[in-house]
Amino acid sequence: MKAETDRPRCSWANSAPEYIAYHDDEWGRPLHGEQALFERLSLEAFQSGLSWLIILRKRPGFRAAFDDFDVDVVAGYGDADVARLLADARIVRNRAKVAATITNARAIRANVPEGLDALLWSFAPASGVRPATLADVAATSAESTAMARELKRRGLTFVGPTTAYALMQATGMVDDHVATCWRAGQPATRRFSGP
Repeated sequence: MKAETDRPRCSWANSAPEYIAYHDDEWGRPLHGEQALFERLSLEAFQSGLSWLIILRKRPGFRAAFDDFDVDVVAGYGDADVARLLADARIVRNRAKVAATITNARAIRANVPEGLDALLWSFAPASGVRPATLADVAATSAESTAMARELKRRGLTFVGPTTAYALMQATGMVDDHVATCWRAGQPATRRFSGP
């Protein structure tokens, strides 16, 4: 049996230990639960324009700074919290993204009565074609475009079709592990539901 670091993976996952762990343990596995999904939604927005590796390395700081992405707590943030977050070197200090995270928590509470889990998973495609290579992996889909449109309609921000598709990949709504990856078609042996 090959050593864990020698397994064939999606090529993007081989450049750093954090990528390997994220790829092998999280990416593409079904994720449920409001707090966990709010975290991923928020982190995908923070990643916009940056490397995902930056976000992975700062994730413990994000969790601490945003009260483990508890929607009720973040929805109650005020000006002092915004100032605190913008001074916190453990996170990406982008005013628009910090404001979007707070706005999104408030919108979830006000405009998502069925729950974030039910809303997001309602856009998961019934099936898909496994990509043969990384070049075959889409950046958007009809479902991610529809998800982004609905999230914006409900008052969420920083949720375009590309961000929505990345969220769908990260949370197992779509499985974009390439055909040669050891994770391709592997059943989700554990379900992540928290930070």
